[in-house]
Amino acid sequence: MRELNMIVVHCSATPPRMDIGAKEIRSWHVKGNGWKDIGYHIVVRRDGTVEFGRPISQVGAHARGYNAHSIGVCWVGGVNEDMDPENNMTEIQEEELWCVIDNLINVYDIPKENVVGHRDLPEVTKSCPSFDVKEWINGKD
Repeated sequence: MRELNMIVVHCSATPPRMDIGAKEIRSWHVKGNGWKDIGYHIVVRRDGTVEFGRPISQVGAHARGYNAHSIGVCWVGGVNEDMDPENNMTEIQEEELWCVIDNLINVYDIPKENVVGHRDLPEVTKSCPSFDVKEWINGKD
C-alpha cells in the first residue's frame, strides 16, 4: 500500500440538473483526457450514493504534484446553470461526503489539517470544490 497523508476534495463542476457518477466521470477522464482510469478514488453523488473510482491503492490523477500521497474525493455538482462556482451540495450529499472523509481520516491516519480543497493547493487557479474545505472541516469538531 502506498503512503497516504492527504485528502483532496474536488467537485465535478456540473450543474445540479446533472446527476452523474463515477461511470460518467470515468468516461470523461478516459475518453476525453486519455487517462487510464477515472482520476478520483471516491465520488459522492447528489443522492448521497458513494461510488468508488480508481482503487485507493493506486495513485490518482486529480491533483498534479500531490497524487502520489493523496486520496481524491469528488462530490457531484459545484457550479450553477451558468457554470459559475456554487456550493449546491444536497443535505444528504454533504452528510455522506463528511462520512467518507471522516472514515478516510481514521482508516489512513490522515490529520484533519491535511484535508484540503483542490483550490487550496499551490498554483491551482480553479475554484474547485466551490466551498472552503478548511472552514467546513473545522466546523465538524
